[in-house]
Amino acid sequence: MLDAPVLSLNAAAKKAKLSESAFEAGFHGPLVHQGVRAEQAARRRGTAATKTRGMVSGGGAKPWRQKGTGRARAGSSRSPLWTGGGIVFGPQPRSYTFKVNRKEQRAALRSALSLHAGRGSIAVLDASAFAAPKTKDALALLDGWRSPAEHGQTLVVLDGSEREAALSFRNIKRVAVLTHENVGITDIVGAASLLVSESALTALTDRATGGKA
Repeated sequence: MLDAPVLSLNAAAKKAKLSESAFEAGFHGPLVHQGVRAEQAARRRGTAATKTRGMVSGGGAKPWRQKGTGRARAGSSRSPLWTGGGIVFGPQPRSYTFKVNRKEQRAALRSALSLHAGRGSIAVLDASAFAAPKTKDALALLDGWRSPAEHGQTLVVLDGSEREAALSFRNIKRVAVLTHENVGITDIVGAASLLVSESALTALTDRATGGKA
């Protein structure tokens, strides 16, 4: 069974056991890719919009008569061929989301978590030790765990009630803080190291296994 170091301000160094079903799954690249695409697509606002010739103001009168001028026929000054005219096939407001089955989402999350567990880049945080926000203490915990040569981002996943710990980590360089409800496969895969509080670890494990861990 895999384990992860527990980072705490008060207690001596110890290990936390990780669920086999959630943290010892094989890495499934296509599922992770699909999960990342789905999350990034859902985050797109889809508000880009252009005006068609029917939406552009003006152009009600025919610019010149049909025959006799020697120029090409023109029915509106808001034709897409004219400067200031409408746009043909331009973007319109839309949703980019697409469905990913729940089983596939869980499998992709297990793959992402197992990736960190396999390379030893995951640790468990004792968030109860932060009675008040203290960035100095949070930085000391990270420096004692992360390698000095590690320049990637550290993702800290907490429970929504662990506000003091969140305030302690949020201003540290190359550290992102998210609650377990808001963290996604994209965030986990993109992080160089993963620091999870004990309550958030339980929630992530349940989410990855469907509560069957």
